[in-house]
Amino acid sequence: MAATTTTTPAAGSTAPLGKDGKPLKPCCACPETKKARDNCVFNNGEENCLELIKAHQQCLRDLGFKI
Repeated sequence: MAATTTTTPAAGSTAPLGKDGKPLKPCCACPETKKARDNCVFNNGEENCLELIKAHQQCLRDLGFKI
């Protein structure tokens, strides 16, 4: 399931909100792409998982994280 992309001001910046209305942390966002990325890196090495790494980064950007 995707997180809500509504944002709220937090210390002068905006942070994506989770389903509970609390600010979403990058470590908890995009669990599907994160799991695929982590499994690939663990089993194959970072250099062989660039597409999954980019997909996870894009998912985080789509939620409003600045990475």
